[in-house]
Amino acid sequence: MSRRNKLKKFAELLSFPNVYENFDVKEGELLGENGMPVEMKGKWQASHFKNDKPITLELACGKGEYTVGLAKANPERNFIGVDIKGARIWKGAGKALEEKLENVAFLRTRIEQINRFFEPEEVAEIWITFPDPFLKESKSNRRLTAPGFLACYEKILKKGGLIHLKTDDPTLYEFTLETLKSAENYELLYHDDDIYGKVLPMPELELKTFYEKKHLAIGRTIKYVRFQKK
Repeated sequence: MSRRNKLKKFAELLSFPNVYENFDVKEGELLGENGMPVEMKGKWQASHFKNDKPITLELACGKGEYTVGLAKANPERNFIGVDIKGARIWKGAGKALEEKLENVAFLRTRIEQINRFFEPEEVAEIWITFPDPFLKESKSNRRLTAPGFLACYEKILKKGGLIHLKTDDPTLYEFTLETLKSAENYELLYHDDDIYGKVLPMPELELKTFYEKKHLAIGRTIKYVRFQKK
């Protein structure tokens, strides 16, 4: 993608009423429509969605296909896609506006900063769909199911809140299962190393991202883990 095209998308994002952006991780300031500073922590339901429906996050949402797909299938819930890449978020946010999906928003920030923008127990559910597996052992702490990230999610997730991981990577899958063995505040509920090899346990897993379709086309199996905050 050309730099000019990226800059155009970044400019358009500032005008989207369903996108919130944090450019300076040191300051933690959040900008809403037209680049105006906003305070959303503890206020997502009242200030953006204008309802009291439960909030689901999709972390590392990329182009937002899963966020939009979940929102269309579950109008009784609110969905927020989180990613640092503005050019990717642009596509999902634009599609949500085009289809008039009022239960979708996007947050552009680093996931390690997530606690700055949500109150304790403000989130009911989290999806992690095909994140970077960071295969080098030296970068294992950057995997989105590493202990440090699980501690972040624990703060914002309601008691009994679910976390779903969908990945094609066996290293990340096995790493997550091992991590959960010593995660005192989480309970493993279900895992499968080939979800399409049998009847799917839940309809939401039928949704496929751009990257998932590419993985399936070259014969990779899709893995899934579901766990819960105690």
